[in-house]
Amino acid sequence: MSTVEQQLDDLKAEITSELPSDISVSSVKYEGPELVVYTRDPKKFARQGDLIRKLASKLRKRITVRPDPSVLSRPEKAREEIMDVIPEEAGVTDLDFHADTGEVVIEAAKPGMVIGRHGSTLRDITKNVGWTPEVVRTPPIESSTVSNVRSFLKQERDERRDILEKVGRQIHREEMSDDEYVRISTLGCCREVGRAAFILSTPETRILIDCGDKPGAEGEVPYLHAPEALGAGPQNIDAVVLTHAHLDHSALIPLLFKYGYDGPIYCTEPTRDLMGLLTLDYLDVAAKEGRAPPYESEQVREAIKHCIPLEYGDVTDIAPDVKLTFHNAGHILGSAVSHFHIGDGLYNVCFSGDIHYEDTRLFNGAVNDFPRVETLVLESTYGGRNDYQTDQKDSEEKLKQLINDTHEKGGKVLIPAFAVGRSQEIMLVIEEAMRNGEIPSMPVHLDGMIWEATAIHTTYPEYLRDDLRDRIFHDDENPFLAEEFNHIDAGEEERQEVTDGGPAIILSTSGMVTGGPIMSWLGHLGPDPDSTLVFVGYQAQGTLGRRIQTGWDEIPTSEIGAAGTSGRGTLSLNMDVETVDGFSGHADRAGLENFVKTMNPRPEKVLCVHGDERSTQDLSSALYHEYNMRTFAPKNLETFRFL
Repeated sequence: MSTVEQQLDDLKAEITSELPSDISVSSVKYEGPELVVYTRDPKKFARQGDLIRKLASKLRKRITVRPDPSVLSRPEKAREEIMDVIPEEAGVTDLDFHADTGEVVIEAAKPGMVIGRHGSTLRDITKNVGWTPEVVRTPPIESSTVSNVRSFLKQERDERRDILEKVGRQIHREEMSDDEYVRISTLGCCREVGRAAFILSTPETRILIDCGDKPGAEGEVPYLHAPEALGAGPQNIDAVVLTHAHLDHSALIPLLFKYGYDGPIYCTEPTRDLMGLLTLDYLDVAAKEGRAPPYESEQVREAIKHCIPLEYGDVTDIAPDVKLTFHNAGHILGSAVSHFHIGDGLYNVCFSGDIHYEDTRLFNGAVNDFPRVETLVLESTYGGRNDYQTDQKDSEEKLKQLINDTHEKGGKVLIPAFAVGRSQEIMLVIEEAMRNGEIPSMPVHLDGMIWEATAIHTTYPEYLRDDLRDRIFHDDENPFLAEEFNHIDAGEEERQEVTDGGPAIILSTSGMVTGGPIMSWLGHLGPDPDSTLVFVGYQAQGTLGRRIQTGWDEIPTSEIGAAGTSGRGTLSLNMDVETVDGFSGHADRAGLENFVKTMNPRPEKVLCVHGDERSTQDLSSALYHEYNMRTFAPKNLETFRFL
């Protein structure tokens, strides 16, 4: 008998001893980080609401209780009884029964009403029918991504269970080494923005944090083949942790599966969905530009299949000697500050990912409240000495003024924006300004993946700022459903109609003008002196966006490839070019310093990453002098040993 099987037998015996004599346990299994207890008495289990919580506390494990398939009622009968328990106003749209696990997935417009106060309605469902309910939200805006991901995971349910059982055995295997150390190896993202990738290793475990590309620098990818990196290959990694879905952090996650990785990816649920959306688009853009894609769509599906979603605040075993906790990072939907607790109180490492410390219209500010952090790996995008962003209120006023000025001239406002995060922030500003009469009502055209990304935001309102979440729960107050918003889906023909029409606002991907529909819009609107191009986000070195921002007014038509600009030559950029700071999803210099300053206790060491050389060194120096902590501005392919 293996160590894990013996462990499960011991756990079954311990759980049985803790339960009342009339509640039986038929089997106990690991599924990923969870311990799943199967019972022939699910209704009795449900009647004792504190039983699972007490077991989880005693065993120090996440526990799910499911009915033994042999005792399940027929789905037809269970459906009627479940609908009798759930309030009609919950808006149930689907019930999906899975007899192999005894679970029923309930999709509803208002999941909170299906859950009930402190889970009371869920317990009532199990008490009545025995099935274990799982609740998902019906998207208020139809999302093909969410629908496809859910359908795919349902289709792959059996294989996914096998994956989870394998992962569970890996997590709960016996520790093999008596050594104690913690190392961080930098595979990218040091003294540069992009291609985020780090290895956190102990004698037992190797964890890859992020695996992205570098905007504006084709071919510059993390050093995955270096000896310091993955050793004999990705199969030597125990787990991948994805902080958020932006491509400079997620683009090459599917590539790991092409190289042989078959382990778990820990992320939040919206990060999983957004990763699918963005990586598939990444392949599509590569194909359109005639570049060989680094992987196929099949690897994207493999990545989604191997995702294990975690919620903010849940402490989760991801290896025999590592516990992971996600916290809100305030950057984009589902973005997570990742806290690693290593050993039995041995060491604690925190990766900030990308953070925004102050509240925004979309998100509550980043969390920095941890019991302990000895080493912090901190983003430094705006860590430079003078990187102080304009106050968001002032930025909003400037944007509204630019819209009004352009409208008076009869022109159009073109805003390159990231599909995820920045676009929704700008949409909220525009919607409120139109509602309050601060800018004229006019069409707001959303081009690229912006509408789909917005639909995903509305699927997960629990990850949004409190007041925005409440508005989304009421369709008549959902700001993203404002009648001015129009999704462009007819391509070039519709863009020409917008160009020929009256004043309008166009939000278009890509945010750094590196491809996508924004290139077509430059062809259409660039020569128009009455129109305005407004940058609202970071423009990385080497991108066309940065070159335009710093004064280029003649653009090679080969870079644009828009209608009417084919062949060699240049396009004169006659439209006004403006930059409005303050909408960034990143903390500025003050926000980064405050993130560290208000940590209690503060970390002993800080590694400043994800910024150019000046930014990382400026921030590293400032934190050292201000707080007397050891700070570093690492280079790529360095290894730091702690302990």
